[in-house]
Amino acid sequence: MSMKPLEFDRRYGELDQVISAYCGMPADDEPDAPSEALQAYLRYTWHTRPWALATAEQQIREYARNPPGRLRLNLGEFYPIPDVGLPESAIQGWLFVIADHLKRSIEQGEVPLASTPRTHWEWHARFPELGQFLGGWFSQDMPDEFPDHDAAVNDYVVTSAPQLVARLTGELHELLALTLEESEYALALAELGMEVDPPQPYFPSGWLTHLTDGLGGFKADYGPGPASG
Repeated sequence: MSMKPLEFDRRYGELDQVISAYCGMPADDEPDAPSEALQAYLRYTWHTRPWALATAEQQIREYARNPPGRLRLNLGEFYPIPDVGLPESAIQGWLFVIADHLKRSIEQGEVPLASTPRTHWEWHARFPELGQFLGGWFSQDMPDEFPDHDAAVNDYVVTSAPQLVARLTGELHELLALTLEESEYALALAELGMEVDPPQPYFPSGWLTHLTDGLGGFKADYGPGPASG
């Protein structure tokens, strides 16, 4: 019998967050060197919700101490570790290494410096609404769905809650504040799901600035106000 969502989150919620950071990344953690994937998780989590680190350490260590058998996995009673490129016999030791890194980071206060995201997971963790916007409205199908980039932006604005538009605007400001090279902005757009080029004559940073300015002037239509008496 599969676990209820509340039970899953209590037992494996943060473990799942850590493992998700390894998507497309090597699980090459060593006792004296965390992997790039784990560094990304630490960097993001320390600066957004540091209290979750202790939960992650506890859940990972408990899972490693009591690895599930195939029957209980098939019944949905345990979290199935996705394929991270390691043989099954190495998973338990790898989890203990991760837990030790988390414990050391917490106990020694090893807070990673804030920096530009370095992995696909970190880009989306840090800029979730921008990822939704670019991946949803600027996929390779965008030229078939909209006459131009501005039409796609307008469709996002009129179909999205004002709070999400405001969140997107804030994330765009944060991305521009990184003051990246033009090639790095192009990489950021690709990592966040954009599959078409910015419109002419804009380079990536110029289009992001244009987009930010346009969204900054957006005013939600809440309909007519109450009638005056």
